[in-house]
Amino acid sequence: MTVTFHNPPTAPAPAAAYSNVAEIDLGACKLLILSGQAALDDDGHVVGGDDLGAQTAFVFDSIGALLADRGATFDDVVNIRTYMADMDRLAEYGAVRRAYLTDRLPTSTTVEVSRLFRPGLLLEVDITAVVPGTA
Repeated sequence: MTVTFHNPPTAPAPAAAYSNVAEIDLGACKLLILSGQAALDDDGHVVGGDDLGAQTAFVFDSIGALLADRGATFDDVVNIRTYMADMDRLAEYGAVRRAYLTDRLPTSTTVEVSRLFRPGLLLEVDITAVVPGTA
């Protein structure tokens, strides 16, 4: 088993001292664990303001770029965890999320938190994916 860490230039850089992706080579497949993604641009500014749909789309576009860099797609996602600042806005989030997670629906946890790590962020999403056939 080999573990490598990645910060591909196709997605926003981490906001602190961590890696965006841990890749665990299990022989017949690889496990991808993505750090929580939030709507922050490369300069650390919140994208989308109070528009939860815009923040959600930015987050899922970032996740898609991280997955693609490791040869994966949203079809490889097996678990998604979402942290929201306001659960009353769940329908707004779900409407955008459905555009990315269409056929294969992963396990999922969504919770409301009192705040996220940067003022103005409305959500943070982390993903686990399994990519078959790498051996």
